[in-house]
Amino acid sequence: MAALLAREGCQPGGHVSVVMPNGLATVRLLLGAMAGGRCVNPVNLLSSPEQMRYVLDHADSRLVFASPDWAPRLREWAAGIARGVRVIEVDPDAPLLPGEREEDASAPLPPPAPGSLALLMYTSGTTGKPKGVMLSHANLVANARAISAEHALGPGDRVAAVLPLYHINAFVVTMLAPLAHGGSLVMPARFSATKFWPMATAAGCTWINVVPTIVSYLLEGEAPPRESLSGIRFCRSASAALPPEHHLAFERKFGIGIIETMGLTETVAPAFSNPLDPERRKVGSVGRASGCEARVVDERGAELPDGTPGEIAIRGPQVTAGYYKNPDATEAAFFPDGWLRTGDIGRRDADGYFFITGRIKELIIKGGENIAPREIDEVLLRHPDVLDAAAVGVPDRHYGQEIAACVVRREGAACTADELRAFCHEHLGRYKTPKSIHFVDELPRGPSGKVQRLKLLDVLPAGT
Repeated sequence: MAALLAREGCQPGGHVSVVMPNGLATVRLLLGAMAGGRCVNPVNLLSSPEQMRYVLDHADSRLVFASPDWAPRLREWAAGIARGVRVIEVDPDAPLLPGEREEDASAPLPPPAPGSLALLMYTSGTTGKPKGVMLSHANLVANARAISAEHALGPGDRVAAVLPLYHINAFVVTMLAPLAHGGSLVMPARFSATKFWPMATAAGCTWINVVPTIVSYLLEGEAPPRESLSGIRFCRSASAALPPEHHLAFERKFGIGIIETMGLTETVAPAFSNPLDPERRKVGSVGRASGCEARVVDERGAELPDGTPGEIAIRGPQVTAGYYKNPDATEAAFFPDGWLRTGDIGRRDADGYFFITGRIKELIIKGGENIAPREIDEVLLRHPDVLDAAAVGVPDRHYGQEIAACVVRREGAACTADELRAFCHEHLGRYKTPKSIHFVDELPRGPSGKVQRLKLLDVLPAGT
């Protein structure tokens, strides 16, 4: 893979973007590029066209590998990037990439420096502008080893890898951690609730890695015979808070214990984990600090006593050095003493377990995806009939949160909710389009004029 990249003009230190769903070629490309000293940029396939164009431009990649369904669009967008970008079409399940040569496998491959950039993964911030999280080889290796140790994983373990590799969770937990402990993974092209258990059991999986949305869907399906699931030691849940009722219902229905964890792209996924021992897990808690230090602090960064709510802060070998070409965001993300600000409000109990109670940031977490409500506001405000608008996350059985929006129409305007949803679909994509839009006379605002999003929940009709 490194030799192929060199022939394509991408030398060590260069950036490579990958716009592909899961598949053998996707895994080989990501691992091979990093092993060859390149920085990989897996692009979120749920991004809006505007966001994807921004990421491809901002990431400084001159080479983009794309699946057949994405390549034509990307070539159009790449034509507008001044530095010149080459798009190579790749079947995600191809055994070899175009131009790859088997004889290159014997070429010497010097190891990259631990501190060099390995992964550039973009995540939505509170402004809606994607931020490129810079992660080094040392960051990635630290958490791959921490995950393996936390869950006592070894060469005999195999994970059901159904999450997309453009998520930090899947990238590290299901792709890199098995390299650290010598295990293996089975990776279907996409998640299917009806095929999940047959796939996991037939492949001999010993653990599964999911998000709360998948837990919700599996709970609605049929449970296979209990004996067929006996080889699965545990289910690992991450990326968003798992409702306690879903946690307990899953364990009752399938007889598989859930280990709830939590982390950020900025911490290479998990920074907290419940113990492997079921007797020591705490339902509703994200667990204890894993592979790092964590504490609860006040607005100045001073540590607070156990039981007192405050912001969760993290320090450790897996924490990012900052955001690519964004020094202001980097400075804002850390306290002066180097602790990472997570934006999560929570508390720690006397046993060292952390409980998340809210978010400082106003991100909507839908199925593990971070969505900035301001991004949705700005699109709605571009519609000529809209005077004011604000989006907010509302509880959803499957996704954890869905998107609702309150809109103030201009005087005399008669746009409908369906028209506005179609407008959002065009500019935001399906995933970020509000599920419901409600018309109001005015938005609740504080003394400074800022929209008070939590008060929007009082404005919305019951059951939204």
